Amino acid sequence: MSEQIPFSPDQTDSEIESIHASVKRLSDKVQTINEAVKNLTQNRAQLEGKIEGAQKRIQHILSRLPEQSDGRQLNLLGETIPPTNVEDDSEPTTH
Repeated sequence: MSEQIPFSPDQTDSEIESIHASVKRLSDKVQTINEAVKNLTQNRAQLEGKIEGAQKRIQHILSRLPEQSDGRQLNLLGETIPPTNVEDDSEPTTH
């Protein structure tokens, strides 16, 4: 960025200083933009990692879902559920 531009002899010292100040401001802005782009790139990589992890967790949950024709209770948390006995379909009574 330190490319030298030849000045015409007609330019005054104040004009040259003004140009130098403008170049300095632009250089600072470019540096700020470069840093922002670097930060955004890092943030994007982190978010992509989080999204990938969430997709894997969702896929794991979906893989544990029973088929639609399966009448069993859904067990998404991995807890053991005792099998239901089809023959014992009566409600408990309280007499």
